[in-house]
Amino acid sequence: YKSVSFFIFLSYIIYSNRTDFTNPSTFILLGIPGLEAAHVWISIPFCAMYTIAVLGNFTILFIREPSLHVPMFYFLCMLAVTDLVMSISTLPKMLSIFWFNSREISFSACLTQMYFVHSFSGMGSGVLVAMAFDRYVAICHPLRHSTILTNSVVAAIGLTVVLRGGILALPYPLLVRQWPYCRTNIITHFYCEHIAVVKLACADISINSYYGLFDLLSVIGMDVFFIAMSYTQILRAIFRLPTKNARLKTFGTCISHLCAISALYLPDLLSSLMLRFGHNVPLHVLILITCVYHLVTPVLHPIIYGVRTKQIQDRLLQLFAYKDT
Repeated sequence: YKSVSFFIFLSYIIYSNRTDFTNPSTFILLGIPGLEAAHVWISIPFCAMYTIAVLGNFTILFIREPSLHVPMFYFLCMLAVTDLVMSISTLPKMLSIFWFNSREISFSACLTQMYFVHSFSGMGSGVLVAMAFDRYVAICHPLRHSTILTNSVVAAIGLTVVLRGGILALPYPLLVRQWPYCRTNIITHFYCEHIAVVKLACADISINSYYGLFDLLSVIGMDVFFIAMSYTQILRAIFRLPTKNARLKTFGTCISHLCAISALYLPDLLSSLMLRFGHNVPLHVLILITCVYHLVTPVLHPIIYGVRTKQIQDRLLQLFAYKDT
C-alpha cells in the first residue's frame, strides 16, 4: 500500500512538472543567465545607452529644417523610427528584470515582441539599402537626383521596405504559436528571441530554424548584395574624378552611411550566427552580443548622422542657442 501511494505521489510530481503548455499563459525571462548577481550593475550603462538612443532618435525625428527635406533625411527618419521601436520593444522589459525582478511576460506579449523585433530589424536593413541607392544616384547621376528620387518614388521605396519587413516577420509568431510546450516556460534570454522560445517546444522545430536562417540570408544577404552593387558603381564614379580632393570629398558623403551599415549588420550577423552555431560559447556571452545589437545600434545611428550632417549640427546649435536666450 505504501509503495503504491509513493508511486502515485511520484507520478503526480512528474506530471505537474511536465504540464502541457500548448499555449502557456506566461513565459519567464531570465535576463542574462549566469550574471544575475551583476544585473543591477549591468543595468547602469544599459539604461544610459537606452536614454541616449531614445533622445537621439527623437531629436532626428523632430528636427524641422527646410534644407533637410531631401530623400536621404526621409530615409534617416525611417531609420530613427526602426531604432526607436527596436529599443522600446526590448529594453524596458530588460531593465524591469534587472531592477524589479519582473520576469513574467504573457504569451501574446511574447509573440508581439518577437514580431516587432524581427519586422523592424528587417525594415532597418531595407532602409540602409534605400540610403545606398540615394548615394548611388547622388554620386553617379547628380544632375538627375531630384528627378529620379521624387517624393512619390521615396514613398514607394519606404512602403516596400515596411511591407517586406512586416510580411517576412509574420511566420515567426505563427510558427511559435502552433507548437506544444511541455518542458518549461523559462526563456534563457532577456526578451522573446525566436530560437530561445522554440527550443522550449516539444516538437520538431526544424522548420523554425530553417526559416530563421532563410530570413537572415535572404534579407541581409540580398540587402548586402544591393549595397555592394551600389558602392561598386559609386567607387567607379569616384575614381574617375580628376583630383584627389574631389575624390575624398565625394567619398566623405558616404562615410555616415558606411558607419551605419557596420553598426547594424556586424552585431546582427554575429549574434544570429553565434546563437545558431556557437554551441561552445557561454550563454551569457551570446546574450551580451545580442544586447550590443539592441543597444549600440540605436545609439550610434543618431550620433553618426549628427556628427556627419552639418545641417543637423547647425539646427541643434540654433535650438540650444534659442533656449539659452
